Parts: sequence; structure tokens; C-alpha cells
Amino acid sequence: MNTDRLDLSSPDLVSENYEKLAALFPNCVTETTQGKAIDFDLLKQELNHAVVDGNKERYRLEWPGKREAIVTANLPTTKTLRPVREDSVDFDNTENLYIEGDNLEVLKLLQESYLGKIKMIYIDPPYNTGGDFIYNDNFFQESDDYKFESGQIDEYNQRLIVNPDTAGRYHSDWLSMMYPRLKLSRNLLTSDGLIFISIDENEVFNLKRVCDEIFGSVNYVECVVWKKRYGAGGGTKGFAKLHEYLLVYSKTPIENIEAKLSPEQIEAYDKTDEKLLIRGGYVTQPIATSSKGERENLMYGIKHDGEIIYPKKGSRWLWSEQKFLEAYANNEIIINKNKEGYSIRFKQYLKDENGIIRNGKPLTIKTDVFNQEGTKEFAELFGNKGIFDFPKPTKYLKYFLSFIINNLNSKDHIILDFFSGSASTADAVMQLNAEDSGRRKYIMVQIPELTNEDGEAFKAGYKNICEIGKERIRKAAHKIKSETRANIDFGFRVYRLSDSNMQDVFYRPQDYKQETLDIFADNLKPDRMPDDLLAQVMLDWGLPLSLKIEQATISGKHAFKVAENSLYVCFDKGIDEEFAKAIAVDKPLRIVFRDSGFKDDTAKTNVRQLLKQLSPETEMKVF
Repeated sequence: MNTDRLDLSSPDLVSENYEKLAALFPNCVTETTQGKAIDFDLLKQELNHAVVDGNKERYRLEWPGKREAIVTANLPTTKTLRPVREDSVDFDNTENLYIEGDNLEVLKLLQESYLGKIKMIYIDPPYNTGGDFIYNDNFFQESDDYKFESGQIDEYNQRLIVNPDTAGRYHSDWLSMMYPRLKLSRNLLTSDGLIFISIDENEVFNLKRVCDEIFGSVNYVECVVWKKRYGAGGGTKGFAKLHEYLLVYSKTPIENIEAKLSPEQIEAYDKTDEKLLIRGGYVTQPIATSSKGERENLMYGIKHDGEIIYPKKGSRWLWSEQKFLEAYANNEIIINKNKEGYSIRFKQYLKDENGIIRNGKPLTIKTDVFNQEGTKEFAELFGNKGIFDFPKPTKYLKYFLSFIINNLNSKDHIILDFFSGSASTADAVMQLNAEDSGRRKYIMVQIPELTNEDGEAFKAGYKNICEIGKERIRKAAHKIKSETRANIDFGFRVYRLSDSNMQDVFYRPQDYKQETLDIFADNLKPDRMPDDLLAQVMLDWGLPLSLKIEQATISGKHAFKVAENSLYVCFDKGIDEEFAKAIAVDKPLRIVFRDSGFKDDTAKTNVRQLLKQLSPETEMKVF
């Protein structure tokens, strides 16, 4: 840039005045649909000693575009998912999913099939640091421009735009991106499900307000501080930034959460008493609490050294008297006299009676794993750490994904990550399953963001982020399998977001001509394969895409069998009474045909009647 070049224009006095006011009254700077502006109602208040009448005040987070964001979440989508068998591993049998495409559209497509079925969601969205890409949800594309999703062109990358911190709607655009995605994700959580959101200081406070609104402030669980690096930040001019945050919310109020003990917690247990080595030592915890108020049956007196000890006013014991007496008899209670009276604590052992290390309470500060570990393990898989910047360490993810919720140690649930990046979450899920023989399933969603042509990823042959994520899962699966010999699900089904399988043909009655009538003979697009149609049928009928798929020949016709007899689908033509009789033997719960697949109109009617007679529980549909 030539800094000596003449401006050749008069001063922009409005901008200068704005900057002066912003410097004097930074709290009056706001964002509007036109960009940054001064809130004149607030400015009037700053210049008056009395309360100035203005807009009615309310406690909520507002930004330009919030209403549009709500509408965006509620708008239906006509898109579908098309399977990509050539990129998948063990497609017909695996229960893991990798979905390429805009996560907003994908979340909409998953609403029926996965409503209330996701136990845990982890996302690592753009942090809005000023150089991040965010989704441009107001960008509309014609169907021809949507061909990137089938790998034909690259225009899909226009869905991502840079959001510089100099932009007039810097915070607003980011919030408008996050709001509909979080709103849709809440629907997918189980009643005791948790969502974990990684974020840094740029948006953590705005994000918490949005989550309070979407999930409910009563379902706020915690804001974990993660010390993500060991370095002291010698090059910084201010504080050395060593941490970021993890916001945790639940679908409904959670009664209890347990986690694996950290090395620091384990180290805290006292192992000096030889009699207790068999149980791994203990820490002590107070047996009284003031946070729950008094309760008559928990206000009993404790006899000790000739005295009777009662809980302090406003407090109560945590245990029933019977439980306390049993622990006291087993030498599991420690009573010490102090200036305030007595300290009464119980011993909490590191290991249970079987020698298994017990679980503890999650800590609000995470300091035992660092970002450098994520970079290192990625480099070990790919042999090049420059392919993907700062992937989350799997050790960090495993800690949270292994939480025990409401005392239920479930190892057979679904974990969703709709900003999956390098697919660290899928790697972590496979590691967890290999360690404890779990059956956790994952759903990864990632937009095929193009890699920089000058970067290491592009030079290594990866044209977009999805190619990196899929390859990571393959490499991680091979590594885990060779190291552990675990018998777990190492496969994954790849689906790609696409426009509808149906023809986009709309004519007014007066426009019909004889030569156009053939278009309506079959309402499917000519390039669509049976696998494509099966995926849309499963989504439309609200069936999980992870169900087992088998293929069979029945009465000379090719058919798909989903989850044994849960769904039968046949897209062949010439469907007749003979086929109906053959398929009725298996008593399928649902069966789907192409509307144009019947031998003739009479066969269509007869097939429906035969199924009602021979398999009355079967529900038949056509498309």
C-alpha cells in the first residue's frame, strides 16, 4: 500500500464525530443492521442526571438479525443426504456417520430421525477472533450452484465468509450464525443430554446469554476453564493468554455428574496409612452442609468424647443417623476439635472394594492436557502437523465424553459434533470404546471448506477439510485397532448434503404441452441411485441413518432391508401381486415403492390390498 498517496477527498466528519463519542462513551456503541452506531437513547441518559424516558428496558440479549435467526431455524429444508459408499468404511454394518455439508441444513434433516436421541454434543465453533470464517446463512444458491455437494464444483465455499472485527455487525453476524444451530441441536438431546461448547473470551459472555435463552438458565451446568498451553507467552504485550472456556448445558436439570479423577485429584488422596492401602487411600469431606437448609431427621446429635455435637444453626448432616453410625463404627469418620467447635469429616476412598478407582466430581479448571498434545497426536497420524491447525486433544474430549450423568454409566449412546473439523471427536469416541468396550456412536458434520492452495493440507492432497476428517478417522481406527485389538465399530458411513431427489419442475396448467408430459412420468431426478432414495426415505420416515442395511433379491426384484424388518424399500419397476405375496412373508413394518414402479394402476391397488390381508401391520407408502 502506498501511504504517500493523496486522499483527494474532504474529511469524513460523521465518522470522526462517531469515533470521538465512542471514545468518551464506549457503552453507547451498538450494532445495527447498517453497522456500528451510537445508541442515542443511552447517550441521552449519560448526559442527564434524571432518568430519561426511552425504549422499555428488559433483561435479554438483543442484536440486529436475531428475529431472522429464529426464522432461519424454523424454516424447513428441501435438501437431502446422499450416501458416498466409496469414502465409507463398512457402510452396511457401521453405526457411525460422517456428513459433509452445511450443518444448519443437516441439523434440520436430523430433526425427526434423531429427535431426543443424542446423549452428548460437543462443538468447537469459530471463536470470532476477527479472522474466522462463519456461515453466511443469507446466501441463497440456485440448484445449479449447489453441485459442489456432489463434488462437481467448488462454489459451495461461498457459504463461508470472513468476519473481521472491523465489520459493523461483527458480534451480530456471529450470534445470528450460532443461534439457529444451537436451537436445533437442543431438540436432538436426550432428556439427560449435555452439550459442550468450546469458546474463548471473544464471545464467551454472549454465548452464555444465548445458551441461557435456548437451553434455559436453570440448565446451565458449568463454565470450565481450560489451561490449554504451557507456554508463558513471551511475545505478548499484555497478559499471556493460556486458557479458553468450555460452556456446559443440559437439556433438563441434572441431578448428578461424575467424571474420571484427574491426576491432581488422585495425588490428593492420602496413602500413608498402611491399613488403607488396599482401598487406595482417602481424602476427607465435610459431613455437614448449610447449602440445603435444616431438615428434622438430619439434625441428630453425635456422641463424641462425652459430648453431643449438633450441626450449626442453619445447617444439617448429609447422612442419615444410621449411615453415620455405620461409618463411625468402621473408622470412616474423623472428628477434630477447633476454635469454632468440631470439624466432622468422612473419608472418601480412592478405590472401591474391588480395587477400581472411583469416579469424582468434575473440576471447573482443566490443567492436565494441552493443545500441543492435540497437534502432536495429529502429526503422529499424518506425519505432518501443518495439515490442520490446533486440533483438540482427544484426551481432553474423552474426559468430558465419559461423564456419568445421573448415576447412569451409559456406554451405548450417540455423540454429535457438528463443527467436526479434523474429527478429533470421532477419534476420542473410538479410543473410549476401545478402553471400556463401549458401544458409543458418533455423528460428525463438517462443511467441505476448501484448504488454502499455499498450505500444507493442499500440498498433501487434501482439497477440503472433509477429506482431512475422513482420513483421520481411517488412520485413527487403524492405529487403535493395531494397538488394542479391540472389537469395536471402526467403520463410518459418509453422507453428503444435496438438493432433493425430486424433480424441480413447476408448470401452470396453461403451460402444459404434450412434449412436457413425459417429465411427470417419473418425479425422480435421472442421476439419483437407489442408495440416494433409501437415505431420503429413512429421513422422511424418521429412522436413524445408522440402522443396519441389508440388500436382498425378492421375487426377482432388488430390495433394501433396514434393521431387519423395520423397513423394506424397493425402487425397481414392474411391482406386481407376486412380489407383494413374497414380501408379505417377512411381515415388514413399513414398505416403500416408487409411485411409477408398479406394473400398472391395477397392480398398485392389488398390492396394497394384498399387503393388508397378508401382513396387516405393514404400512405402505409410495413416492
